[in-house]
Amino acid sequence: MFRISTPDRQSLAVVPPLLDRIRRLGALALAERTQKIVPDQETARALAEGIGSLGLARLPWSTGLSQWRDRVNFLRRHEGDEWPDLSDEALRASIGDWLAPALADKTSLGQLGADDLSNALHALLPWNLRKKLDHDAPTHFDAPSGSHVPIDYESPEGPKLAIRVQELFGLDRHPSIAGGRVPLVVELLSPAHRPVQITRDLPTFWRGSYADVRTDLRGRYPKHPWPEDPLAAPPTHRAKPRGT
Repeated sequence: MFRISTPDRQSLAVVPPLLDRIRRLGALALAERTQKIVPDQETARALAEGIGSLGLARLPWSTGLSQWRDRVNFLRRHEGDEWPDLSDEALRASIGDWLAPALADKTSLGQLGADDLSNALHALLPWNLRKKLDHDAPTHFDAPSGSHVPIDYESPEGPKLAIRVQELFGLDRHPSIAGGRVPLVVELLSPAHRPVQITRDLPTFWRGSYADVRTDLRGRYPKHPWPEDPLAAPPTHRAKPRGT
């Protein structure tokens, strides 16, 4: 008779799994040899569950995929259950279902690439929501200055935009997402990209505390424009031309 033993699930997640094949006659071991396990649906599910027990942080997340997940979770909080639950708890609980297909030809976590993980997670988002995701939770904000500024969906304050003050000159409405229902947290920066002020109401900032910011910063950054009326000034990400 033959008895087969395999490593525990955590071992499956970090090393190529091996199979000990032992030939016995009663309690007497006649022969033993070690061979690699052939990947199949069963080993894929065991590997996925082993990865889940180690923690999702062990997966090969890219910056773009992490932001994609944060965007989906943001819309789930604001628009409801039509959006899939991609929280750590939900992904761990169902990891044998969504990750196993990506592991069908693999025997270790090290063989799982960033593209494999991305494809597995993107498959959880229905096709009818993919275009809506880009519309309601865009990756970037197109500033009046022409800059393409990333939105931080991981911020505990809510979706956040960090941008230099001058790049928003002339904008008399507050930047928002989710069809205008959710205002961005706007962190206004100096020309040196240092935080100046946080606002959730840009028009009020222009008509109120901008005057104090202008007084403070135009002495420190004289090469940059600080108009008295920011709503009438052209947006820019450059210093003033020489001689002006």
